[in-house]
Amino acid sequence: MKKTVLLLLSILILQTVFGQSENKSGINGNKFVQTESSFGHGEWFRFEMSYSGFLKAGEATITVNETVYKNKPVYHVVGKGWTTGAISWFFKVEDRYESYFDKQDIKPYKFIRDINEGGHTKNIEIEFDQVNHKAYVNNIKHNRKKVFDTKPNIQDMISTFYYLRDNLDIDNLQVGNEVHVDMFFDDENYGFKLKYLGKETITTEFGKIRALKFRPYVMAGRVFKEEESLTLWVSNDKNKVPLRIQADLAVGSLRADLDAFKGLKHPFKILVTD
Repeated sequence: MKKTVLLLLSILILQTVFGQSENKSGINGNKFVQTESSFGHGEWFRFEMSYSGFLKAGEATITVNETVYKNKPVYHVVGKGWTTGAISWFFKVEDRYESYFDKQDIKPYKFIRDINEGGHTKNIEIEFDQVNHKAYVNNIKHNRKKVFDTKPNIQDMISTFYYLRDNLDIDNLQVGNEVHVDMFFDDENYGFKLKYLGKETITTEFGKIRALKFRPYVMAGRVFKEEESLTLWVSNDKNKVPLRIQADLAVGSLRADLDAFKGLKHPFKILVTD
């Protein structure tokens, strides 16, 4: 049960669920294409998570703000997650993730992970040197600092989502294409991999919405049934709003649904409302 709860917030933010290590970038011959930005200052999402379709498990929010970091205009994104309901009675989770990334090319400069998951705590700050391809990791809890080599255009677990929203060439994306992004998390380089599954209209809290369907690859084992156990839906519009994340676990299933939002940069098209 502990591992299931630990995944609640991780899955919500997407990037905590890692694929196999890869040394690739791009999309099976297709290229990333810089398009009109899909998000901006003031964007806010709230998600509700449930276990096996009936047990409320937690909530999470993701907020985008503008600020200046070391004389550079950046977006400051804060992701918060916590357990709710019966689960929080015996296993309380309070997680906070932050990313400061460049407003133009979405390269992260700083990442913060401050978590408390049933008494298991971490407090890590990472400074990225995007010129010299270094990650300076400060483990505040253990008073330990290390320096790691990184890939060019490295992303953190939060910036990855915004980078993909702005740079995927949706018009030329074919079903079965895979996306690979180099990502750094805690003290390791990872290869994040995402497969495009096609278009689908789904029923949400707000009505029916046209969506793009993806499969983030995960590590099969005690938590996930197989590496293709996770499915993600985002709105098929200029916003690329994360609508739903569903995971088939070794025991039961986990689902996160968008249940509130504000500050979208573009119109949000709902086909049918109740």
